[in-house]
Amino acid sequence: MSCPFCINQTTLIESELFFVIEDRYPVSKGHILLIPKAHRTDYFALTSKEKIALSKLLEEAKLLLDTLHQPTGYNIGFNCGESAGQTIFHYHLIPRYDGDVEHPRGGVRGVIPDRKEYPFAKE
Repeated sequence: MSCPFCINQTTLIESELFFVIEDRYPVSKGHILLIPKAHRTDYFALTSKEKIALSKLLEEAKLLLDTLHQPTGYNIGFNCGESAGQTIFHYHLIPRYDGDVEHPRGGVRGVIPDRKEYPFAKE
């Protein structure tokens, strides 16, 4: 495998269709990657069977992270396409912790910083 995220990585969980590793460049303690064994361009190219398997694996990975790190929240990330920031095909499960950022409200909306806050939520 030539992926810089996967080289010399230990598999944490493995299923028939996916494997899970720690992110080599984590954004938080416990940040992991869920990687399909079959080459797919992005989430929308997964088969129905793969999507079901991914959903089950996300639950299993969450339980592992709950045990290891006791996060208080999660972000699940699927970058689909270059304009969405996709560089390598992986799914992210990012544990979140109280106080890890000053203003977490808006969560994944923060990928477009000027749109993170809801217009009705201005304080």
